[in-house]
Amino acid sequence: MNRYEKAAAYHHKGFNCCQSVLAAYTDLTGLSEQASFDMGGGFGAGAQTGELCGAITGAIMTLGLLTPVNPEDPVGSKRRTGALAKEFQKRFQEKFGDLRCHPLLKADIHATDATPAAQDMGLTNRCDVLIISAVEIIEEMRK
Repeated sequence: MNRYEKAAAYHHKGFNCCQSVLAAYTDLTGLSEQASFDMGGGFGAGAQTGELCGAITGAIMTLGLLTPVNPEDPVGSKRRTGALAKEFQKRFQEKFGDLRCHPLLKADIHATDATPAAQDMGLTNRCDVLIISAVEIIEEMRK
């Protein structure tokens, strides 16, 4: 099962968007599935406020875990991770026009040419498309 399929499978089991993205990277982050589920549990539905989409928070956590802090340079590490978070959000917003869960759930989101992995998987659920697109952006940024 590839990373996209893993993320979608987690969501179909009932895990939230953040948990689904974060858990799809356990092989690289060193977190267990359970730790990923526990960490991401409160970030569904925009941390229960309708604000920052859980797929985004899961992606930012993942990017942070993939670029660990250098204790000898905490300020430089913070800047690097912050830059990754900003770049991720820029790419996500370019695809979907918003970063907030509430407006994204009201939007007409479906798999398009802008979301090739979601389109290849034939996804129709908007959260599935957001999750897979978040994984897709992480993969692009890892190259």
